[in-house]
Amino acid sequence: MLQVDKKYKFDLLVENVNRCNLCSRMAGRCKVLSVNNGSLDAKVLFIGEAPGRLEADRTQIPFFGDQSGKNFGKLLDSTGFTRDEVFITNAVLCNPRDEKGNNTTPNKEEIWQCSLHLSLVIDMIKPQLIVTLGQSALSALNAITPHSMALREAVAKPTRWMEYTILPMYHPGQRALIHRNLNTQFSDYQVLNDIIEP
Repeated sequence: MLQVDKKYKFDLLVENVNRCNLCSRMAGRCKVLSVNNGSLDAKVLFIGEAPGRLEADRTQIPFFGDQSGKNFGKLLDSTGFTRDEVFITNAVLCNPRDEKGNNTTPNKEEIWQCSLHLSLVIDMIKPQLIVTLGQSALSALNAITPHSMALREAVAKPTRWMEYTILPMYHPGQRALIHRNLNTQFSDYQVLNDIIEP
């Protein structure tokens, strides 16, 4: 009964998200929240920045197909978890683009406006661990309940936030690899296994 109730609540949330047009530059865009995000019983919830325009925006599968998705897939594989066992979402559920049509970072207002959706996802899944991927994801949690975590200092260090354990990580995209290369990120992901076994 509880599982049916959770599925019903999730379906309602997806409907509400699909009707949302609060962010003017993303109005009418694909909303990446569906059964493709993963398990509603996930122990681990990953939060990224935003769906990428090349694949996630088209397939409605977060962190899939583009280079960020490929890097994330390798990092996830290194933990022993599969996509079916985790839930993957983003700080904002639509793809933000600049005036040339390229991916860009969501602004504070967009993160704040999408924070209610994120809060509902967290409350529904109740994961044992929330892994934030990049500064935008960490900022999204701050929009729900303020915290003092900064990515550079908190990376790969489990920290309490509300009743949850947060594990801040760098984003697996090409821009973030300048600040934290993929080999270092592989080491970071092993901390996940110290907290929760797949």
